[in-house]
Formats: sequence, C-alpha cells, structure tokens
Amino acid sequence: MSSEETAELERRAAVHAALADPARLQVTDALADGDASPSELAAMLGMQSNLLAHHLHVLEEAGLVVRRRSDGDRRRTYLRLVPGALDSPARPSLWAASRVLFVCTANSARSHLAAALWNQASKIPAVSAGTHPAPVIDPGTIAAARRHRLPLVRQRPRQLAEVRHDDDMIVAVCDLAHEELGGLAALHWSVPDPVGAGGPENFDAAVTELRRRVGLLVPRLADAC
Repeated sequence: MSSEETAELERRAAVHAALADPARLQVTDALADGDASPSELAAMLGMQSNLLAHHLHVLEEAGLVVRRRSDGDRRRTYLRLVPGALDSPARPSLWAASRVLFVCTANSARSHLAAALWNQASKIPAVSAGTHPAPVIDPGTIAAARRHRLPLVRQRPRQLAEVRHDDDMIVAVCDLAHEELGGLAALHWSVPDPVGAGGPENFDAAVTELRRRVGLLVPRLADAC
C-alpha cells in the first residue's frame, strides 16, 4: 500500500471515529441547519462548555468543523460544518480494468443481466460467460431485460474460455461459479438464481440486486485503457 493510500485510509478512519459518538452527532446535526457560536451551541444542546470544547476539538481535527471570527464584535467565533463533511467518506478506486467479465454457471440469466446493467452505467465495457453454458438464454431473462429496458448484447450463452481475456476483471455472480473459479474471480456477488426460483418477481429481484451492486462498484473501478 502506498503512502497516499495509507494517508487516505487514516483520514477516513478519523472521520468515522469523530462521528462515532452521539454527542458529536448532535453537534453536526445542529450545525447542519446553520452556524452557531460555542456558547449558542452549548445552550442549544444543553451541554457543558468543557465537554462541548472536547467534542469540537475532535470534529475540528477530523476536518468536519471550522471556526470563523465574527465580522461583528470580532471576538466571538462561529462554528460551521465544512461543505460535504457529512457525505460518506468515499472508498478509493479498487484497481484499473479494461473490461469486466461477469460469470455465472449457465450464462443464461444473472451474468447477462449484470453485463447489461454495467454497460448502462460505465464506460468500461462488460461481457458475460458461463462455466457450464446453457443452450439458450432463459426466456425469463429476456422478459426481465425488456421490463427494465436492458439491451442484451449477446443472445446466446458462451463458455468462459471462449470469452475471457487475460486482463479481464472477473466478477462471479453466483455461488457455484465462484466456487468453481477458485481464485480466478476478483469479486463474488452471491445473487440467488432467478431461473431456479422461476417467476418474474425473482428475475426482477435479481435485476434490483445486481443494479445495486453495479452502482457501488462503478465509481471504484478506474479505466485501464
């Protein structure tokens, strides 16, 4: 891990630690609506001044709160939240990839849907394959793709060896494929098989879960091209 990555982890840890106290959350909640002097904040929260001073020190050290001297009497200071301070600390990019390869066992449902969702959300291309491809894509997958307006680029299941490039980032989207792939897959998403369960509601549930996971991963993946 580089020194920059270490520093970023330490910064994120400090933010989480600073917010991991009910009293400090009270402070940030109060300052979210407007600025306040320490005395005003103490009165607002019913908190002793020495205890408030401690919590403010922690929040200032974490870069969440800053002070500004009054333009009026020039003695008083006002506290305010740093813009974006309450946003969840972003995780850094995972790694760079030129292509994402989604893999399930039959390549008839989850992997096709995952690739379609990814290609809607990212400029990094995605494809799909199976460890034991079925003869055709499941009709439930095609119907779900239509309901969710997802284009299925390939209309037939394909074998992993037929599709895989050496520099692909492989994401297993079913348990069996993950277990078969061993350490070949970079990530595993344990998504229930909608084909085995049957019914449009199970295909829709798979799309919803895959969309959520794609949305979390897209900002963490840098383009290697």
